[in-house]
Amino acid sequence: MASWLESYAPRRFNELAMPETIQTNLEKVAVQANPPHLILAGPPGVGKTAAWRLVARQILGPSWKSTTHILQARDLAKTAGAMKKFEEFLRPEGTSSKDTLAGRSSLDSFDANLTPASAGDTPPAGVENREVHGGETSYVSRLIIIEDADHLGPTRQPYLRRMMESTSSTSRFIFTARSPSRLIDALRSRSKQVRIPSATNQIITKRLEEIAEREDLSPIRGILGDIAHVANGNLRRAVFLLELLARRRNLHDRKNLQKVVSATTLVGVQQVLEEALRGRVHDWRWEKQGGRNKRVLKGALGALDQLMSEHALEAEDVVSHIHRLLTTGRLLLDESVLCELLSALASCDVKLQTSMHGRVQLEEFLHQVKEISSAQPV
Repeated sequence: MASWLESYAPRRFNELAMPETIQTNLEKVAVQANPPHLILAGPPGVGKTAAWRLVARQILGPSWKSTTHILQARDLAKTAGAMKKFEEFLRPEGTSSKDTLAGRSSLDSFDANLTPASAGDTPPAGVENREVHGGETSYVSRLIIIEDADHLGPTRQPYLRRMMESTSSTSRFIFTARSPSRLIDALRSRSKQVRIPSATNQIITKRLEEIAEREDLSPIRGILGDIAHVANGNLRRAVFLLELLARRRNLHDRKNLQKVVSATTLVGVQQVLEEALRGRVHDWRWEKQGGRNKRVLKGALGALDQLMSEHALEAEDVVSHIHRLLTTGRLLLDESVLCELLSALASCDVKLQTSMHGRVQLEEFLHQVKEISSAQPV
């Protein structure tokens, strides 16, 4: 059974849960005979992936999936052999070969009628590009998608820049990024950037109402607005929550949403931060395990290790959860303390991009939290 995120994915530009100006901008880019390289920037869950899929379908036509190549940069970050995998993706015939993925052409670039559209597969702009341009076919026949490109790092980005300069005119790059400032100037200057803002509660509620109507649901009054509020601009999370509640038949009581959110919130992150604020970063205790006394790490670091192990979290995920915890105001911290904590967290986030040992950076951050807390007057 397909997820609602897939079943109700937008098929037209005007169906994107974005401001009308963004929809129009994306459509104009996609129908150009010579479209630019593209950077889609914005927070998680705002529709960056949905947007590039529509752009790809409009530019390449019905056969877009066969000549669209996707690389998830986050999977390469701080992994062994990352550069080799990156080069193998861009040079399928080997790193010593002059043949590049971006330099390859496709028969569809010369005859767009080779692959007819299937039933129900309509162009996102309402009309195919060859009809927009009076029968002339765009020679762009291949797209290279780099998801979460802000995780590429400083080593791989210049490699991309050289390929963008020497690539064939039949290929284009599309980057998605949460923090486009992490992309080097050479990539940003060669690409058109479209910034997608977080979806408003009104947009999210409207989309949820549309899904509820098509699924013949009868949600209690106010629960869709509650879901939109909890999602905090993340449409993907809102649709997922609605589907989860609907499949459990829990849309009849608004308290059910609170139970689901509580069950899926990492309470351990708050425990880690609170232990550090109390000054307990390293807290060793003796515990009896298997009939023997064993020295066990407790405190903030002990809670952090347990959290990352149980939930299979990366260091970047922990930073994201801590940031959400600090910005939601659940800890009731003094404004000056909050500012210092956010500054220390930002510094930790930057260091994580170049470090192979994420836990070391998190440990340093927790010690900074201890120092910030201890410097405050009692």
